[in-house]
Amino acid sequence: MPAHEIKLLPLIEIELESSFLVLARNMGIRTRVPTWGVLILGSPAGPILVDTGVRDAEIMERLHMTGYVGEGQGLDAALAEHGLERGDIHAVLHTHTHIDHAGQDANFPLSTPVVMTRRELEYSASGLMGEQYPAEYVKHHIDRLHTPGAMRLLDLDLSGPDEIYPGIVCELAGGHTEGSMNVIVELADGEKACICGDVLYDIHNQVVDPMLQVLDFEPATTGNHGTTKRQEKAAIKKALNSGDYVIPIHDFPARVSSGRVLSRLEHSVPGPEHPVEHRTTRETGEMGLGRGEPVLPLAATA
Repeated sequence: MPAHEIKLLPLIEIELESSFLVLARNMGIRTRVPTWGVLILGSPAGPILVDTGVRDAEIMERLHMTGYVGEGQGLDAALAEHGLERGDIHAVLHTHTHIDHAGQDANFPLSTPVVMTRRELEYSASGLMGEQYPAEYVKHHIDRLHTPGAMRLLDLDLSGPDEIYPGIVCELAGGHTEGSMNVIVELADGEKACICGDVLYDIHNQVVDPMLQVLDFEPATTGNHGTTKRQEKAAIKKALNSGDYVIPIHDFPARVSSGRVLSRLEHSVPGPEHPVEHRTTRETGEMGLGRGEPVLPLAATA
């Protein structure tokens, strides 16, 4: 089985209202978060990319957010840091296809397959989340749908987990959007990493010091999802128990075990780790208020 390595590609930083990230936290206060593409190296098939970021910084204004692309950011610059170009990417996988996750798909050749769940394609065209699915993205995916080899659709809600490449398994996330999926990647020494998209936005204030939670090991939900609160909480717990690492798209990764965050990482998995003191109500006797300080620069804790 291949032993993969994962690199985070800095695509854009987004300034948005804080309670979008963690429900009821710092309402009315804007904060800035990273948006990653996730590069999977070590597959015999070739480099694989999870999520492609935004079409351009300006498109975020449709959601009353502000995008910033600095030096070294953006897909082409980030790939170049690893000696790669778009044409070197074997396939594009999508945790989901929101405005900040699928904006560069149209700039990949149609010979590069885009992989998502069939439910996500249906959901994107439903209108239920409005401009979070821009018309340009949806129309491009429909073009791919009718071009041989340009798209691969997974029926994870019916099939269960699907190993689409050796050591790379896609499973239904169960939260954020109806078609969101987790990408589980086999690493060295039998460890696994779960790329969980936006099921988690803010590991510290959703899991380590969960906002306004009384129950033990009860995560806080985001302020942006298309499923029920129960489904969101279950999806977070699922992601935390789907591997040895969890990798959100808008926060830094974490090493996890039995639902507990052990440490935080920076731009690669595996990589240097920063230990974290996990917080539960059983240990403190207090309700989580999301008072924690950032663990790493640009983590979604402002």
